Amino acid sequence: MLKELCLLNGGSGDEKAVREFIINEIKDYCDYRVDNLGNLICEKKGKETPKSKIMIAAHMDEVALIITSVKSDGSLVFSAVGGIEPATIMGKRVTVNGMPGVIGSPAVHNLSASEKDENPKMSSLYIDIGAENKEEAEKYVSLGDMAYFDSEFIEFGDGKIRCKAIDDRAGCGMMIDMIKGEIPFDTTFVFTVQEEIGTRGAKTSTFSVNPDIAIVLETTTAADIPLSEGDKKVCIQKKGAVVSFMDRGTIYDRELYKLAFSVANEKGIPVQTKSVVAGGNDSGAIHITGDGVRTMAISIPCRYLHSPSCVADKSDIKACYDLCLAVLSEVGKL
Repeated sequence: MLKELCLLNGGSGDEKAVREFIINEIKDYCDYRVDNLGNLICEKKGKETPKSKIMIAAHMDEVALIITSVKSDGSLVFSAVGGIEPATIMGKRVTVNGMPGVIGSPAVHNLSASEKDENPKMSSLYIDIGAENKEEAEKYVSLGDMAYFDSEFIEFGDGKIRCKAIDDRAGCGMMIDMIKGEIPFDTTFVFTVQEEIGTRGAKTSTFSVNPDIAIVLETTTAADIPLSEGDKKVCIQKKGAVVSFMDRGTIYDRELYKLAFSVANEKGIPVQTKSVVAGGNDSGAIHITGDGVRTMAISIPCRYLHSPSCVADKSDIKACYDLCLAVLSEVGKL
């Protein structure tokens, strides 16, 4: 299922294909509705009714590119939809309306000495779809069309997977499995939209659901790679689920943070925390909506986040899934 989810295209504001896939998977296992912004809100009955209302969330959207103009030579100018580093996408394959393209950059021999030493700017890149001129390109592309990384889902190494959009289709996949299975307490599962451009779907859906407690399933940066040392690694693959105490958008509920580690140790589930206060996710909008929501995040360590080649480890995904269910069994009593 994760392979199918990752290969779907669904940038912020363009999540329809992902939402339709998920609805087809969960429609016989819960009651669901789609709000005006496009969030998919699912009510799943559990074995018991919790003391507090519980929401579990993961976002459907991925980072993408949006076409802003077409040049006279037929090349496409674009802006990033979400946080993308220009250096990670130079020369990479993309698709625009199903057509293949390549992200081009200025020829090296045309760069000044100082430009060669600088990181590229997004404004210097373009998409080449093979068009001869502007008129030909405009037959196939309109302004506002999305371009997506043309990525393959590959298993490699000792349990590694590589593809675009693991952030956060892995979280979506875990929630689909929970909805299709048995859970300990009644839970509202929300597949959110527009997380990558400011956690917008999380804000509106949380206002609608009005939960007391929220668990966010996400991915987070694993910099356990060459030239990263000590706390700069942030978190480490094969060390299990990542439970954060703070990031740039949220200071997480202290009791829930400690509960996650207590439950993980009791159940033998691998768990770790982030060693750097960085990044953010839907928690930033969820925890300050309405009267406030007690919030925690369980994240998969992911290398090369927001690139065409995100890398995750299957053992960490399993640890996140197991920890979420274990925590759900406890928070339903709070």
